[in-house]
Amino acid sequence: MTPTGLTHTIVLAWGWRRRLIAFGAGALSALAMAPFNIWPVLFLTFPTLVWLIDGSGSGRWGGVAAAAATGWWFGFGYFLAGLYWIGYAFLVDAPTFGWLLPIAVIGLPAGLALFTAFGVALARILWTRGAPRILALAVALTAAEWLRGHVLTGFPWNAFGYALTGPLALAQGAAIVGLWGLTFIAVAVLASPAALTDDRAETRWAWLPLALGAAVLIGLGGFGALRLARTPTRLVEGVHLRIMQPNLQQDAKFNYSAKQDVMNRYIALSDRASGPRSLGVRDATHLIWPESAFPFFLTREPDALAQITKLLRGGTVLITGAARPAEPANPAAPGAYNSIYVIDHDGSIVAVYDKVHLVPFGEYLPFRHFFENLGLQQLVELPGGFLAGDRRRLIAVPGAPPALPLICYEIIFPGDVVPAGARPGWIVNVTNDGWFGISTGPYQHFQQARVRAIEEGLPLARAANTGISAVVDPLGRIITSLPLGSEGVIDSPLPRPIAAPIYARFGDVPAAIIVAVALLIVIRRRVRTNGTKLSLRDEKSG
Repeated sequence: MTPTGLTHTIVLAWGWRRRLIAFGAGALSALAMAPFNIWPVLFLTFPTLVWLIDGSGSGRWGGVAAAAATGWWFGFGYFLAGLYWIGYAFLVDAPTFGWLLPIAVIGLPAGLALFTAFGVALARILWTRGAPRILALAVALTAAEWLRGHVLTGFPWNAFGYALTGPLALAQGAAIVGLWGLTFIAVAVLASPAALTDDRAETRWAWLPLALGAAVLIGLGGFGALRLARTPTRLVEGVHLRIMQPNLQQDAKFNYSAKQDVMNRYIALSDRASGPRSLGVRDATHLIWPESAFPFFLTREPDALAQITKLLRGGTVLITGAARPAEPANPAAPGAYNSIYVIDHDGSIVAVYDKVHLVPFGEYLPFRHFFENLGLQQLVELPGGFLAGDRRRLIAVPGAPPALPLICYEIIFPGDVVPAGARPGWIVNVTNDGWFGISTGPYQHFQQARVRAIEEGLPLARAANTGISAVVDPLGRIITSLPLGSEGVIDSPLPRPIAAPIYARFGDVPAAIIVAVALLIVIRRRVRTNGTKLSLRDEKSG
């Protein structure tokens, strides 16, 4: 079958064939995300979406309803393939939560696909002839993805822009336009082959969108390569990090009876020699443990604090995740925070940060009373769920620059990680991706954390229970790391931050300008097209 014939087959598809094509194209698009990073697959799937929208014009309401349905099936396939790993969390306590697995694995993608449906419907409203319709799709899907990252606390996981962050040179574009700018570029560039099979009057220019798209990619990659070459990794003097990855099973992390076993493992692993010249934890100025490290409240366990003090006797500072009990206004309904402690070598807690952006249904239950009446509860077995911290804040770390603490998925929100005011010297990200087993989820999470480092021009130290733990420089280069599903320690210097990139200074403004210009081009084309149609009608009626 010729490319033109294939295009016509897709455009004319209807009913279950149309839904199957959209679903398959969406599912295939998930290969563009980590750990596969096969981003060129979108050169096939995004043009398919363009042709499906072309074919929706004969539906009701100008094809908007048909386009929305197409967008939903595309999004459902994409999110089902990309987020299947969420089901692992419901198997940690299968007797309690196992029955929710199919609801979560199917229900979450189905809900997120509504944003894709909205984006494709909006694209159909803006639709016009020829290459400008590709810009219409890029504008509409960027708007839909931005909404997905903000509505109902937001969930921008696997936004389309991450397709261009696998190659580190291309990922440098995040320092200028951020994730949403990369999302627009990804859709506009990777959907450009759709114009090659246009059979309208613009056919003689059909190669131009692809040529412009190639030029954008080459320019983006060239900029990134030059930026990487001209910006070597510089190190903070006198700071030596040790990150401990315990690879602890979830049933132990939340089992109080395993308290001493957990402490013994943490202490032994943290003090393990990592090389022939290593003396253990005494080599490090700062030791980092992952999120919610203990199956107990650390401040209420003096023996655990005593063990930590003994471990840090050489002058090391500990940064660790921990649940922190709140001072209850109502003793009958106490609460707790998901927190980070900074503990000095004498066992004193010198800084605390409470997680601000909690995970719905994981750390707290939205509309709690309603869902509890249905028999639902949050995954973390804490009565009432976690409490949210009041604001983002930097923490003072003895012997190191001020740090920006981010717990778990707080780091996936572009433009919403660094508080206004003083610029931090580094990002500390503690997480517990053990909920999701050996799956693609932890790889995707780590990739998003790297992009935040690039956007903000800040180095990243990441401690994950089961991996991936790593130290990353402010351009996203991995200094050292531990693989998923392993236990161990990594020793690393701390990279220095660079001057605040354009994105860190102006946020989403550059991306908004790009989208606004593209929207003006599309509207201008629609106005001209509609004016031509009216002129032709007037001539016929005359």
